[in-house]
Amino acid sequence: MTDEDDRYYHVDGEIVPASEATVSVDDRGFRYGDAAFETMRAYGGTIFAWDRHVERLESTCDALSLAHGLTGADLRERIDETLAANDLADAYVRLSITRGVQPGKLTPRPEVDPTVVVYAKPLPRGGLEGDSVWDESATARTVETRRVPDEAIPTGAKTHNYLNGILARAELRDADGSVEADEALMCDLEGSVAEGATSNLFFVRDGILQTPTTDGDVLPGITREIVLELAAEEGIPTREGEYDLADVLEADEAFLTNRTWELRPIATLDDREIGGGPVTERLSRLYDERVERVCYSSS
Repeated sequence: MTDEDDRYYHVDGEIVPASEATVSVDDRGFRYGDAAFETMRAYGGTIFAWDRHVERLESTCDALSLAHGLTGADLRERIDETLAANDLADAYVRLSITRGVQPGKLTPRPEVDPTVVVYAKPLPRGGLEGDSVWDESATARTVETRRVPDEAIPTGAKTHNYLNGILARAELRDADGSVEADEALMCDLEGSVAEGATSNLFFVRDGILQTPTTDGDVLPGITREIVLELAAEEGIPTREGEYDLADVLEADEAFLTNRTWELRPIATLDDREIGGGPVTERLSRLYDERVERVCYSSS
């Protein structure tokens, strides 16, 4: 199914056509971005790394003091029902939990009647037989927008307030509105490279896989975490640290990670050619093998 008008959403416990999938204008997710979400991928009907997504979702809700009262099993059932309603096995899946409708005051009430929405759309098969969702390596540009510091908004929280990333991506447009790059690379307030607007950054220098530390203002991406695990299992040396832009520009290889892209090489950063390479290709293969084993293996 590819026609968005024919899709079904899961809204507050009910499967509804996309044209009827609505939430109140008084919902705090709409008013304030007062909501948590997770972006996931279904491979062969299996949500990859589901337990990690649930854990991060709960961490976000804890940071928001959003006691929604839903179990992981309940949320997973809603996702499975959404995939079935749309006849999807390989899909992009987004789960959102808002604080729901409350009086129009900024201070949230502790009692919550949450709004829960599940959205799914088709993506190509993953694993060893899969096709990439991206056509070519990414072009990236550094932007003036800085990553919001953890002291202001918890870096590990995935909330509906995505203004930071939107402002970063808006910088990629030129005067006539054309988009000049696939991803905006942001620095923190001290000028250290942090992450992309919707991705984590990796680069390779002298055979060492390196990535900005989550001790800084960096979202601990689940794909990022899996890549580091795969590198450790394969004996690829890794380092998490603080880096200047020059460190990345001088890299032998570089790639971005997120749940949709998986591992996407960086063709150019600020018009400097970088590209993928043997480490990127090796880790991409290992990632595909894990997806194949976990989600498509009959055993």
